[in-house]
Amino acid sequence: MGQTPNRGFTVWFTGLSGAGKTSIAHRVRDEIQRRGNVSVEVLDGDVVRTHLSKGLGFSREDRDTNIRRIGWVCQLLTKHGVPNIAAAISPYREVRDEVRKMVGRFVEVYVKCPVEVCERRDTKGLYRKARLGELKQFTGVDDPYEEPLNPEVIVSTDRETVDESAGKVIRRLEELGWLGR
Repeated sequence: MGQTPNRGFTVWFTGLSGAGKTSIAHRVRDEIQRRGNVSVEVLDGDVVRTHLSKGLGFSREDRDTNIRRIGWVCQLLTKHGVPNIAAAISPYREVRDEVRKMVGRFVEVYVKCPVEVCERRDTKGLYRKARLGELKQFTGVDDPYEEPLNPEVIVSTDRETVDESAGKVIRRLEELGWLGR
């Protein structure tokens, strides 16, 4: 019996809260599934924090631990041929680069959006709470976000629709030969 090629890969969405990571991630998942008749796992930062990383706070150490945990799951899925998508703020460049090395077949997508636009989109009121001092160590307000230096894809969600942004990601996966046209 012949060896089947590894079809697993990780698409890692990073950006501020409210930038549009989850919306684009789900659109990309739907398109990959449509084209490949394959299941795609989405690891959403909020959901992971509730289950896999329950009990972690928002210190740099806890955030890094959370991202490493998500990265470890992505690495396992990739290794076993499962396309997967992570949508997590992942504010620190160093740990994102660490996850990239761990996973291997990895596409970083920077979901770029000005903080003012993210604040306007904020349905949970997190930015307001952070501005009032009720929420500490909030990325983009009183904790830094380190933009990726060389992401494979940059989407600008203040100027693009979800479909346009998802289309950029899909095109990159096609260029890499990880997704058929």
